[in-house]
Amino acid sequence: MPSTTTPTTTETIGLWNIAAERPELTAMVDPDGTEVSYGELAAKANSYARGLQALGLETGDAIVVLQPNGVELVAAYFAAIQSGLYVVMANWHLVGPEIAYILRDSGAKAFLAHERFAAVAVAAADEAGISPRARFAVGAVLGFRRIEELGAGEGDGRPQRRTAGSPMLYTSGTTGRPKGVRRPLTGADPDAVPVASTSFFALFGIAPFDGHVHLCGSPLYHTAVLNFVAISIQLGHPAVLMDRWDPEEMLRLIERHRVTHSHMVPTQFRRLLALPDEVRLRYDVSSLRVMIHGAAPCPQEIKRRMLEWWGPVVTEYYAATEGGGTVISGEEWLRKPGSVGRPWPNSTVKVLDDDGNELPPGEPGIVYMRMGGSNFEYHNDREKTERSRVGDLFTLGDVGYLDEDGYLYLHDRKNDMIISGGVNIYPAEIENELVLHPKVADVAVFGVPHDDWGEEIKAVVQPAEGVEPSSELTEELLEYARGRLAKFKLPKSIDYHAELPRDPNGKLYKRTLRDPYWQGRDRAI
Repeated sequence: MPSTTTPTTTETIGLWNIAAERPELTAMVDPDGTEVSYGELAAKANSYARGLQALGLETGDAIVVLQPNGVELVAAYFAAIQSGLYVVMANWHLVGPEIAYILRDSGAKAFLAHERFAAVAVAAADEAGISPRARFAVGAVLGFRRIEELGAGEGDGRPQRRTAGSPMLYTSGTTGRPKGVRRPLTGADPDAVPVASTSFFALFGIAPFDGHVHLCGSPLYHTAVLNFVAISIQLGHPAVLMDRWDPEEMLRLIERHRVTHSHMVPTQFRRLLALPDEVRLRYDVSSLRVMIHGAAPCPQEIKRRMLEWWGPVVTEYYAATEGGGTVISGEEWLRKPGSVGRPWPNSTVKVLDDDGNELPPGEPGIVYMRMGGSNFEYHNDREKTERSRVGDLFTLGDVGYLDEDGYLYLHDRKNDMIISGGVNIYPAEIENELVLHPKVADVAVFGVPHDDWGEEIKAVVQPAEGVEPSSELTEELLEYARGRLAKFKLPKSIDYHAELPRDPNGKLYKRTLRDPYWQGRDRAI
């Protein structure tokens, strides 16, 4: 089990400070079970940073990392963070041309890959024209230098030039090419943990060196996943990394390492609840203090069952790479079921109509946010930056409303909203009912063309294991829906797919399913 200790001063937080004072403390547990100390992680991050500077990288340059969860990825992140670089964690589900686009768009001066993704890495590096001397890989990849060479022979200790870098996260490319969210570099001392980091964890009752142990079960190319691991390490909390998420393995790791907090998505909740009772009850999860979820809507019945199992430790938040958000504890959610919470301190949340006017409580509109003085732009896309803003507020395009107590409730993405016969229909509401049927493993609902109504409701279902698609199944699901939804919300038809296109963090690529139905037709939204 990772070891923790409580210091007497707050000055000791931060990777390099902890490594200097208590180098033997466990910073992380690699997916293979190897415990990595603060001293070992800091030394590896220092070596990589020295190597990148020896390549000629300057403050404000970018590197791209295409690696699975592990110590090498985390070290690359901290190398960039201490040497004034932008670090892009590439989604390893992308193909060569998509990675090549990110390499070019970010202006990457170095590419750090892994042999697991060798074919994609080589194709992307060749297409993007990455210099052979700036290609490094964990393991053997043709045309790439071994990662051990990065920084070798450049001396010991910290790099010569140290200033705070930043992650540059690429938003999901479901509506065209992904765009990098690029914030101005602060010039801060990388040894100083940003107040925003400690404040963010304080939202969930997590403080430096308070005995927390973080479990990471999702890929680190996701914004929130990366943030939770990095901040945990900075605040003296060991991070236990999984390579690929498995529900029973997660329970085993919780018991083995006395895990206290994690960042999860509703898909993982559903798979945990699908385990047989004897499996779920086999593991001791009494160490859990705050299990945080976001990224996708959670059906209320699923949320209630998780609260019944784990207790009020299930906390939900709504946020964006671009900044700002809301949070709600388990106790609050039971009083305000379906809400995603109230704004964070120093965060603003407003609901506006299409003309930018603020709407009163209870009236749905577009949700806009702002986080203090946070500033960002979509890299190389000023039009998208301006289109997402009203004044100093920005939106992800979600539709929702605030109640009289300031709690936010979400309906759906505006781009996913169905307009049928002039009536607004929110697919998430329909999905949250259908997914509870025992013969449904996953479901997506969207609008398809209709000559008279404009759109009609289509459901695409991934049947549960062992269930075969059939007309009888369709009628069973529709009859189930009739007992739970108003008539105008009922799907007019159901199609079946062996597996719906989701990324490992639970995000559904709905456009992939919807676009074929609209070929040759113009969609209103």
